Amino acid sequence: KSLLNRSHFDVLTPQRKKSLPPPSPRSKILEVCQQEDIETFHSCINSSMMKQCKKVGEGVYGEVFRTKRGKNSVALKIIPVEGDFEVNDEKQKSFEEILPEIVISVELSLLRENEQCYTQNFCEVQRVSCVKGRYPSKLLNEWNAFNEEKGSENDNPEMFSDDQLFIMFEFADGGKDLESAQFNNIFEAKSVFEQVTFSLAVAEEALQFEHRDLHWGNVLVKKTELKFHEYVVMGQTFQVESHGVHVSIIDFTLSRLVKDGCTVFTDLSTDDSLFEGTGDYQFDMYRKMKELNKNNWEAFHAQTNVFWLHYLADKLIRAKRYKRNTKKDQGLLREFRNFAKDMLEHTSACDLISSSDFFTS
Repeated sequence: KSLLNRSHFDVLTPQRKKSLPPPSPRSKILEVCQQEDIETFHSCINSSMMKQCKKVGEGVYGEVFRTKRGKNSVALKIIPVEGDFEVNDEKQKSFEEILPEIVISVELSLLRENEQCYTQNFCEVQRVSCVKGRYPSKLLNEWNAFNEEKGSENDNPEMFSDDQLFIMFEFADGGKDLESAQFNNIFEAKSVFEQVTFSLAVAEEALQFEHRDLHWGNVLVKKTELKFHEYVVMGQTFQVESHGVHVSIIDFTLSRLVKDGCTVFTDLSTDDSLFEGTGDYQFDMYRKMKELNKNNWEAFHAQTNVFWLHYLADKLIRAKRYKRNTKKDQGLLREFRNFAKDMLEHTSACDLISSSDFFTS
């Protein structure tokens, strides 16, 4: 069942019948969170969950904690919103600005229930909540422990007062990011690449989706017992050998899709700093996207997904180390290199899977 009771066209579009005032951004947020009113941290994180919270990551957007709901491991992504002061050197997002990320996360998660366009590789959204209040002391303790052990680039969340608002995503735990994941062999890496490619193809077809920020911190990997992963796209069912790994694609802050005739996207046309980075192939991707779409971020250009797939192929070929190195492994690495050379000639992830024999070999 969709987390959203109404179509996105209603939730995201301000125009309504003349007799009704347009819904406020706050009421749109409460609607997508399926809440009557704004809640407290403790009503959303029960005491057993709170006890088991550990900080596992961070970004400019906020903090990520891992905990358990019942027996299942979950990730909590906590984002301050609507405040009038900077956090982590960035303006806080308004309700209006955070809405696209919520809608996109939910829609991609629901592709695991779609029989025509099916993938399970977008992170599973279990709940989205809007909460208000001071940061809970347990989370502050965990923040400090993380800071002492690894060092944090973020502001200490003790800065938040009683009236601070947050959006909290609860995701199924997707594992470790691709940058820190360790592989035994290149066959596992090929499976990761295939899972990402097929999932992007499914989302292109279902939702005219572009991820737009698919660096190796946004691909999570965990072990699986499943032998195969299944995809339905372009009227066909495909199976990808898992080689014991399962991918979760995360972080749709910059993403774009169309749902119910409404284009949901983040306008990057005035964000100069995003296009000025140097020192990693990742930063070239932002410039390549801008060159392709001529700085119109509403339009659909599926080739941006191919750019990011090329970046991921480059990381898997050149930046990862594999414990096993048999003749078979060397052969696949050669094949992967050759495939990557011509990748950028393709126009979409759909085009890649339908016209390259790398995926069937």
